[in-house]
Amino acid sequence: MTLLETTTPESQPPTGISKPNRKGWFGQLLLRLHFYAGIFIGPFILVAAVSGALYAITPQIEQAVYADQLRAPLADAYLPLADQVEVANTYMGSGDALVAVRPAPHPGDTTRVMYADENLGASETRAIFIDPATAEIRGDLTAYGTSGVLPLRTWIDHLHRNLQLGEPGRMYSELAASWLGVIALAGFALWILRIRKTKRKKDLIRPAAKATGYRRLASWHGSLGIWVLLGAFFLSATGITWSTYGGANVSELRAALNWGTPSADTELSAAESSAGDEHAHHHGAAPAPTGESVNPAAFDTMLSIAKEVNVNTGLVEIKPPAADGKAWVVQEIQRSYPTEVDAVSINGQTLDVVDRVDFSEFNLAAKLSRWGIDIHMGSMFGLSNQILLFLVASAIASMVVLGYAMWWKRRPTKNLGQRVGKAPARGGLARAPWWGNLLVLLAAAAVGVFLPLMGISLALFLLADLVIGWTHGARSQRPATE
Repeated sequence: MTLLETTTPESQPPTGISKPNRKGWFGQLLLRLHFYAGIFIGPFILVAAVSGALYAITPQIEQAVYADQLRAPLADAYLPLADQVEVANTYMGSGDALVAVRPAPHPGDTTRVMYADENLGASETRAIFIDPATAEIRGDLTAYGTSGVLPLRTWIDHLHRNLQLGEPGRMYSELAASWLGVIALAGFALWILRIRKTKRKKDLIRPAAKATGYRRLASWHGSLGIWVLLGAFFLSATGITWSTYGGANVSELRAALNWGTPSADTELSAAESSAGDEHAHHHGAAPAPTGESVNPAAFDTMLSIAKEVNVNTGLVEIKPPAADGKAWVVQEIQRSYPTEVDAVSINGQTLDVVDRVDFSEFNLAAKLSRWGIDIHMGSMFGLSNQILLFLVASAIASMVVLGYAMWWKRRPTKNLGQRVGKAPARGGLARAPWWGNLLVLLAAAAVGVFLPLMGISLALFLLADLVIGWTHGARSQRPATE
């Protein structure tokens, strides 16, 4: 970890030398940062990388495991949404509120009718899968999030997100995401310093085929790192947006800069919510304001109106009003390219359009945020996106293992009391100019404020390093016993 080293008596300059040799202090500091961060945060990064690689290939696994629920026989004609919703309501009985309907996006797909369930976790719904041609119920599963992933994929997602430990477990992924970018940048800087000095530059771009031992491991570690540098930094930056503490700061920053993702306004004015339309019932408008007793015919009506406004993709979610005084929302949910997330809100009584949101009108920051999340999840470019994510995550996991192997390989074989390799030499900051110390302190403070969990871990590593340095210094001053 980058630690604010204290000098031991051996590292202090001899009396009479007024200008210490400051050359190379930055490289020494980076090496110590890269080493300690890799040692202590490596396990978190390894778990995040392995679980992330596994998640990247789950769409195909999900399609195979849940084929009966997701697929239906092709047909020449399909039933209105009203008939499908009525069958789902009859199956569910009374009690659970209907919160959304996702019509079958393509021929051969099923419709999802989704209900709230107090026994489920946050962002989870109970999804009833309906054959759109026959209204046959083909499945009853728990779906998670906007992406609507099913139980197997949800389990892997939670493993990646919080180790299946709930909210406290999210600290692991925040540490991994926060430190991954720092470790990658420090490693890149060390790579630049090495490639400028070494004569065998190709060994830093591709693994050295004839190398053995530690040099072979280092060649693999360094060459893999340079090829996945951008991917690692991207996964770090986008992963932080999901984190608890750092993610909250990112959200506040985006709000302050007006970089937030727009959403359709569902608020109805007092006049709108109380106004009636004598023709509304002919169009299937919902007399009830919430999903507890929605007229099933209203789903067909809302979808028809939305298609006249800005909804033009098969991947759609129709949500009834969440409470009194709220509007219906019809939202595109296509996350693959080209991105389709247009939305429209509709007054269920008057059938007037309350608001519309078009992705084409998002500002650049909002578009980049949407694209970044979708690429991180592997949905943006389909199979090619998944394969790239799998390779990058696998390479990151391999680099962690290689790093530990290098540490083990550097251990002194003749000193039985030392089981692992030594840390890089301390004293980088002691040799740095005043402005170097100032920049390091400012950078550490900024990181601590913006990424609190990373700042806390940095402080703990600093404390541990100071204790180790003090212990070694005390031992070196201890008089030898006869």
